[in-house]
Amino acid sequence: MRTVQSPPNACFSGMSPFLRLSVTSLFLSTALFCLIFTSGSTVSAAEGSDNPSDRLTPAQWQKIDTAVDRGLKYIAANQQADGSFMAPRSGQPGITSIAIMAFLSRGYTPQHGPYGKQLDKAISFVLASQQSSGIISTGGSRPNYHHAISSLMLGEAYGQTSGPMSDRIKTAIEKALAYSRMRQTLPKRNAQDKGGWRYHRPYGPNDSDLTASAWNLMFYRSAKNAGFDVPQEYVEDAMGYIKRSFDPEIGGFVYTLNKSWTEEYYASGATVAGGIVSLAMAGEHNTPMAREAGAWILKHPFTSYNRRQHPDDRYHYSAYYCSQAMFLLGGDYWDNFFPEYLEVITSHQRSTGAWDREARHESNMGDVYTTSLMVLSLTPPYQMLPIYQR
Repeated sequence: MRTVQSPPNACFSGMSPFLRLSVTSLFLSTALFCLIFTSGSTVSAAEGSDNPSDRLTPAQWQKIDTAVDRGLKYIAANQQADGSFMAPRSGQPGITSIAIMAFLSRGYTPQHGPYGKQLDKAISFVLASQQSSGIISTGGSRPNYHHAISSLMLGEAYGQTSGPMSDRIKTAIEKALAYSRMRQTLPKRNAQDKGGWRYHRPYGPNDSDLTASAWNLMFYRSAKNAGFDVPQEYVEDAMGYIKRSFDPEIGGFVYTLNKSWTEEYYASGATVAGGIVSLAMAGEHNTPMAREAGAWILKHPFTSYNRRQHPDDRYHYSAYYCSQAMFLLGGDYWDNFFPEYLEVITSHQRSTGAWDREARHESNMGDVYTTSLMVLSLTPPYQMLPIYQR
């Protein structure tokens, strides 16, 4: 067993007592949130005490530390003058927000430590991307994704900041919550899509998909952890959609619910794992539905780097989600997933510290994007991000 340590000068280093209390409150409120929103989930004491981090060997910890630190160094070297991290305009501010969370997941914080100033600039870039409507987007493609991812990041960063930045984040989260709820409650084309989210459509009918809904649900959870008012109804509506997305015949969660859209009714690593993570947001990560989805992930491993079976499955994006999901499931799911995954991922990290771009779909988003996802896929054992804690 290893006691997880922050890197030098990270996390609590140089942090005021007020900030230490804020971060501690985040950790405690995570557990409280699960208790509030758990409905009928029964987890035994033995299952609850099973910490996947304790199952890692010293050699595995060393591989994680080395790969993560090299990846973060590469990301930091690719920050732009405006504070964003390298990505096309259509990838902002979501990619910058994912990169920020990669640093937070290693214990680095804004305003303090070796990456403090860089994180301050990056967060300021994201805050400047918020529109008067509350959406956090620069107007690129899939703005609802950018909004949910960026809002989640702000929820995770909020308790680790103070002064004017903390005030700015607070205001942004309040506006973002109102926007997310507005989009969630828009009339849907199909009744089964109620409670979910999808792309931003100024005109025409609305529908929902699993991954956009998972990001927004994580934002709700993060905001609740940080002390914001997130009524139970918001979460229950979203959970209704998530659970309807489970297909027993497939054994996992599907991208959309409309079977007439054959090209969109499919399961991928991101949709199946996104469903598990979503269940965990309500304290239901140990339900039969979650375990069946975990079995699906084990049948679709990441042994062939940057290749996936389904044509719409993105390797790095799915890997990020699946690693989080298997950590939340723990036990044999983690044991049968992570050691092999760790070997594959660390063996394909380039000498620069980066990982390859996506081989299919979104290759234009660059390698800062994929490197950030890979860092996040390796850091669940650190348990530094409250949103992903068991």
